[in-house]
Amino acid sequence: MSSEANTPLLQVRGLSVRFGAKEVVRGVGFDIAPGEKLALVGESGSGKTITALSLLRLAGEAQISGQALLRGRDLLSLSEREMRGVRGGEIAMVFQDPMTSLNPVYTVGRQMDEMLRLHTDLDQSARRARCIEMLEDVGISEAASRLDAYPHQFSGGMRQRVVIAIALLAGSRLIIADEPTTALDVTVQAQILKLMRRQIVDRGSAMILVAHDLAVVSEMADRVVVLYCGKVVERGLTSEIIQSPAHPYTRGLLDSIPKITDRRERLSQIPGTVPDIRTLGQGCSFRDRCFRAQAICSAETPALTPVRGSLDAACHFPLEETAT
Repeated sequence: MSSEANTPLLQVRGLSVRFGAKEVVRGVGFDIAPGEKLALVGESGSGKTITALSLLRLAGEAQISGQALLRGRDLLSLSEREMRGVRGGEIAMVFQDPMTSLNPVYTVGRQMDEMLRLHTDLDQSARRARCIEMLEDVGISEAASRLDAYPHQFSGGMRQRVVIAIALLAGSRLIIADEPTTALDVTVQAQILKLMRRQIVDRGSAMILVAHDLAVVSEMADRVVVLYCGKVVERGLTSEIIQSPAHPYTRGLLDSIPKITDRRERLSQIPGTVPDIRTLGQGCSFRDRCFRAQAICSAETPALTPVRGSLDAACHFPLEETAT
């Protein structure tokens, strides 16, 4: 394996995001290697999307600190002009809702062409040919004529295919996909996941998948970073986290997934609700919902430390490995 393949494409260190007095992302860190698929997982409000948006400096008026090194270049210290070259060129994003991700007053072809005009030196004829090729790659038939159609003339699944095509057009090395299948039905969801996995692998791109659905994560990701109240509470290889997580929060997320062999009348659920980040003090932020919590969990904030195998967990009483 080449030294480039062993070098992280992106290194995130101590990433914190604050809106006024409210710190919504707190010291997040992870690496992603070329060709790797990494998932950010957690309930709504855990900081997944804000973490992803902050990497592209798209988090509005937020104050962002820490480091996000893209091949050694800190994205958080670049000028806005330099970031415009990064967005779409080096890092592309698939936003959450395909129904609102496309501009309704411009044709699909115009919106695709804009990506190539900004980030490539192709002439108009070559850009159109590239757009047609990309639409065909994502499974849209009669691609040449569909370039002149407007978003409202596409179904939800087809719009998401277009959004994915735009993200892949300029050959970005890193694709950030924010809940890319949330608004789609189950059949279309499976098609989109298969499409994304194939396109990412074929192009050698890396991907950050923002998700709350661990079933999707188990199919798509190589590694998982679990967020709770804006902090990393567990991270490791997907296979190890799915089979035998170390953090009680991750265990709760997994237990809440319905299984075809499950005979229980009610699904498991994590008790309580996510606390208000503004009121968090010392101790573990998950303690009031945790079945393993003890006095130390209120007094001391657990550090993210190695537990077993690839797993790191921020827990005073991590779970033991589940027998298989």
